Amino acid sequence: MKLLVKPKKGCCRSKPRCKRCPVVIKRLEKGGLAERRSDGFVVISPTLTKKQLKIARKR
Repeated sequence: MKLLVKPKKGCCRSKPRCKRCPVVIKRLEKGGLAERRSDGFVVISPTLTKKQLKIARKR
């Protein structure tokens, strides 16, 4: 099952970063775990593990 996420406009600077943070989305894209669509949404890979998400959210 693929997950659609709409990134927030800016980072809220919380620790750890929120799941919708543009920085987290960018890190997942660089790792090949997310793909940006033309309508602004991001498709998250179903193979994303909790550990990978934790690393992407780390500050």
